[in-house]
Amino acid sequence: MTTPTLLILPGDGIGPEVMAEVRRVITWFGDKRGLKFDVSEDLVGGAAYDVHGTPLTDATMAKAQEADAVLLGAVGGPKYDTLDFSVKPERGLLRLRKEMDLYANLRPAQCFDALADFSSLKRDVVAGLDIMIIRELTSGIYFGEPRGIFMEGNERVGINTQRYTTSEIERVARSAFELAKKRNNKVCSMEKANVMESGVLWREVVTKVHAEEFPEVELSHMYADAGAMQLCRWPKQFDVIVTDNLFGDLLSDAAAMLTGSLGMLPSASLGAPGANGLPKALYEPVHGSAPDIAGQGKANPIACILSFAMALRYSFDQGAEADRLEAAIEKVLADGARTADLIGEEGIAPISTTEMGDVVLAALDASL
Repeated sequence: MTTPTLLILPGDGIGPEVMAEVRRVITWFGDKRGLKFDVSEDLVGGAAYDVHGTPLTDATMAKAQEADAVLLGAVGGPKYDTLDFSVKPERGLLRLRKEMDLYANLRPAQCFDALADFSSLKRDVVAGLDIMIIRELTSGIYFGEPRGIFMEGNERVGINTQRYTTSEIERVARSAFELAKKRNNKVCSMEKANVMESGVLWREVVTKVHAEEFPEVELSHMYADAGAMQLCRWPKQFDVIVTDNLFGDLLSDAAAMLTGSLGMLPSASLGAPGANGLPKALYEPVHGSAPDIAGQGKANPIACILSFAMALRYSFDQGAEADRLEAAIEKVLADGARTADLIGEEGIAPISTTEMGDVVLAALDASL
């Protein structure tokens, strides 16, 4: 059998620091579990712009298309704020998502018991939380045309277009229903059908896919603004939430803070299954590049490590090993390991990025 390929794009800010700990975890699985990966590394975002004058070269894009999975750290930073929009670091990430056709963005929001008190909500509201938000990722207002800043009479006007086709909604709805069947069999679809025609179409199409293909899954609908309120009121009512690109961006970040820290949350962006039955995929932590702490050893690598766990599960058909890695992280948190973002009491000394990697590897050793 051929060795699966993994393209690593550390990116900017804390990206290289957290990715270094993932590289150690990947090596551990190769040495201790016989899971070998053909790993290559390249530039994206500001790091690519500094060298090539573009946030993503055609050559790197080609590598991403050929890889079994792509693991990305973070992009962006104030250094690049004055660049033209077309070459900002984030354009590299958007190009990856668009050209790989990664239409389903999976953002889990899981609250580890050891961190329940770090949420801004009460413990009983978030303890045991385990929901999945599926955000449509390659259409909607971030990609619709026309877009831009134009002159209209004597005024400048900014225009973005919210646009969805039936097939775009169908495929992300199917992803949500399929995933729900492996979880608690519930899907809540969120849109703004009360004020947006795209929301009307979204609700109609999701309802049709459900009736014709997944009647055994429980389906509910909710306006996205009401959904945001319910995420803060009682998030454990949800299992899988499916929504569009804009609302998914907002709702998943809101859900992220239910868990106590953005440094804890992974994500997966999946495309259509290939000939091998597995999807094209890009995995990345939800957190940004955090330039204010870059290079200081303060970054929490757990979200990036958990992103690799998602790769094990969705790209490499290694669900049991993904469980092993997630259990190791749960153990180190229960044992009190904390990076700076997880310090809730004065007098507790945080551990460094590398030290968090050390204790995760020790927990993995203990799992053998």
